[in-house]
Amino acid sequence: MRHSSKAQQSVSLEFGRSLAASALAFVAADPQRLGRFLDLTGLGPHNLRDAAEDPAFHGSILDYMLADEKLLLTFASDYELKPETVALARLALCGPIPSGDP
Repeated sequence: MRHSSKAQQSVSLEFGRSLAASALAFVAADPQRLGRFLDLTGLGPHNLRDAAEDPAFHGSILDYMLADEKLLLTFASDYELKPETVALARLALCGPIPSGDP
């Protein structure tokens, strides 16, 4: 699935969900990437499919992508996206990341 290369000021919830599905497919397509993801999340092959159906998971997979610049840049390049688009999709799914300030 290819997505527009234009980063917008905001993206739709549906686009965010679609991008999260693409991100999961991207991670799952490479055994090393998938192994690292499963290790970090505590998920396994037995419960990954169920987790992927949970709306909260959609934001989590994008958080995972955003936390690893090399992974993010590779994903963005492969899907002809600006890296910022992944952050906008995460924002559409989860809202702003809470700041540490009271």
